[in-house]
Order: sequence, then C-alpha cells, then structure tokens
Amino acid sequence: MSSCNIILSLSLFITCVTVIMASASNFYQDFHILFGDQRAQILDGGQLLTLSQDQTSGSGFISQNQYLFGRFDMQMKLAPGNTAGTVTTFYLSSSGYHHDEIDLEFLGNTSGNPYTLSTNIYTQGIGGREQQFHLWFDPSKDFHTYSVVWNVHRIIILVDNSPIRVFNNLELLHVPFPKSQPMTIYASLWDGDSWATQGGRVKTDWSQAPFTASYGRYNINACLGSQQQGSSSSSYPYSYTDCVPTSTNSSNVDNSWRNLGLNAAGRNRLRWVQTKFMIYNYCTDRNKFPGGLPRECQHSKF
Repeated sequence: MSSCNIILSLSLFITCVTVIMASASNFYQDFHILFGDQRAQILDGGQLLTLSQDQTSGSGFISQNQYLFGRFDMQMKLAPGNTAGTVTTFYLSSSGYHHDEIDLEFLGNTSGNPYTLSTNIYTQGIGGREQQFHLWFDPSKDFHTYSVVWNVHRIIILVDNSPIRVFNNLELLHVPFPKSQPMTIYASLWDGDSWATQGGRVKTDWSQAPFTASYGRYNINACLGSQQQGSSSSSYPYSYTDCVPTSTNSSNVDNSWRNLGLNAAGRNRLRWVQTKFMIYNYCTDRNKFPGGLPRECQHSKF
C-alpha cells in the first residue's frame, strides 16, 4: 500500500484508498475468531469477515501475530439501520493490567443520525484520552478504510486516509507513550447500550437483530512483536532500529510509516476534520481534569 506520505496533496485521498482495496489479504492467514461462535463468519475464501450480534452475544476476532509499531489499515462496513446501543470496534492492545491500547469504537445510532467514532489511547493501563467525531458519511452503506499509524514519534488515526487524530511522543515532557509492548489487533461487535448511545438513554431495539458488520480488505505493514501470544512476560526489550517490517501483502512491503508525520496539507486536513466533526476532546474537558489538563494537551496544537 502507498502511504502517500500522509497526504502529499488532497487529490491523493481517493488514490490511496483505491490501493488499499486492491491489496492482498486473507483473514484465514492473519486472524482467527475470538468469540461469538457462528456469529462470526469468514467468507469468500478469506476475503471477507462478518461479525454479528444478537440479544445473546456479540462476536469478535483477533490477529494471529503481535506487532510493535506499524501501519494497520482495515476496511469496514457497519451494520445498517437502527443500531442504537451497538459498538463496533477495530483496535490494537497489549495484554496485562499495565497495557497499551489504541481504540477505534463506532457507536451505533438511531436511523438518520450521524455515526460517532470514539477514539482513545491507553499507555501503561491509563486511558481517559477520548476524542470523538461524527463521521461525515454513512459508514453502513459502503466500505471505508480506517487506519492506525504507530511509530516511535507519534500515533496517527485516519479515516479514508484523512487524519483525524495525532498523539505525539512527548516523553521528554514525561508523558508516557506506547513503545515497548507488542499489540494484538482486535475487532468486535458487542452490546454497549448502557452507555454507547446518548449516554445509555437510547436502548437497543432487539427486533432489529441480528446486527451484522463486515470487515473487508486490510493491509498490515508492521514489525512483528518480540513476544508471542500467551507469554506471561511483561518485559519487552526491543530496538526500533532492529525492526524488520512484515506485510500482509508480500509484493508491497512499505517502510514509510516508520517516520511518517503530517505535511502542510495533512495538517490542514486534520484541522478541517477536528473543526467540523469533533464532538468531544478530553483536552478541553476541565471538569474531567479539575487539577489541570494533561500535560500533552498543553503542548499540542491538535
């Protein structure tokens, strides 16, 4: 997949997304079903994975490998109709109490209302860094590409190659940054009606069930983590310079994510998204932080 240098120009957005759709990927090779029994299905020879939720259970899947830094692109199409109370996710997470995590959670809605994408970043078990956005399209009508770029300098979250959030490495200012714990890729569809829609005031209409979300083409250009799943070790000695990237598309290994940042066009696009579509930003929530906003909020333009 072409990184497009995280937006050389606005005209490259569609080109980037098209390349993702053409990349090779197979869910049988890179993922397995985590929970949900027959509610999770791998179809079309591994080219499509669907997750369903009914009143009994949701479903989810997990990557075969762990990764320490990389670019992760996933095409998703959310469940259509009145999906209030459902939560569809795509995220990276390490294990343990002091885990790191990069979250994308899509909140179901009542028909006709905009969909909300909630993002969060955990470092060493501490989260509370939510930023939420209304999507500027209906994510249930077609596949769209959601991406995480994670390197030693920053984390960038993108929607159809438009950056919506940047979390910079500010360790020099004593702000923890995820850099030493390999993360696994997860995705799930589950019942969150106690909080997900209007603070839990709108409940799930189970007559609309089962709800089904689809995961399509994906591309992973990343470094394999130094620890395999199931290990109990909490120490991850790792040198970033020793990273040998792997890719789910062997003909298109791309290392550009390792030093990727936003150029002027990317920063302008980020401002546009955050100005028009951001509906919550922890960095402006003084009620949540009566003792003062987190340090990274005081040293970031975004």
